[in-house]
Amino acid sequence: MRNPFRTEAEAYRFLLLTIGGFAAIAIASILGGAWAGIPVTAVVTAGFVYLYFRRTDALPPVRTAPAAHAGEAERRILVVANETVGGQRLREELRKRAEGYDEQVLVVCPALNSPLRHWMSDEDGARAEAQSRLEASVAHLAAAGVNVRGEVGDSDPVQAIEDALRTFGADEVIISTHPEGQSNWLERGVVSAARARFAVPITHVVVDLAREREEVR
Repeated sequence: MRNPFRTEAEAYRFLLLTIGGFAAIAIASILGGAWAGIPVTAVVTAGFVYLYFRRTDALPPVRTAPAAHAGEAERRILVVANETVGGQRLREELRKRAEGYDEQVLVVCPALNSPLRHWMSDEDGARAEAQSRLEASVAHLAAAGVNVRGEVGDSDPVQAIEDALRTFGADEVIISTHPEGQSNWLERGVVSAARARFAVPITHVVVDLAREREEVR
């Protein structure tokens, strides 16, 4: 879950602003009647929306380093992919990077959802679809001898990486996307944002599912 506050102090200041906002609405309603509280409510709501998006998008991100782990022969790889999670190109890249190591691979599949369903907290369908893609990919990798496990992550891929790094000390992160022009993540700058945010090597793997299907046929 995305947290718009980077420190407890910021959260505390936001709480005080919330209390002050509701106090202003109550005072306006008492002094001017119920109708007087409507414009005050609109102003306070607009202020909260502005602060939320300013905290999540406008401020520079904090560089987050993964936790250290012991063992030179051990290699931990975090993979973040959505529709391309089952792509052959990604599987080949993982097998190559894990070769010669006692590897641990964590595949995270963000539960992408429409904005409307997200705001309505209706994420069951998105999580079910992500889980289905994830299980198929993990099965393919496990059959190829890769020590892998998977989990469904936050709908924001950058937040999904941050959540995973809290418990999985990755040596590198692999972000898998569709080709340029077909990838919403590339349009949103997910790869560049992740490289700016996390102090861990990040590899971008492009998976062209249409070409892979043609090659199979």
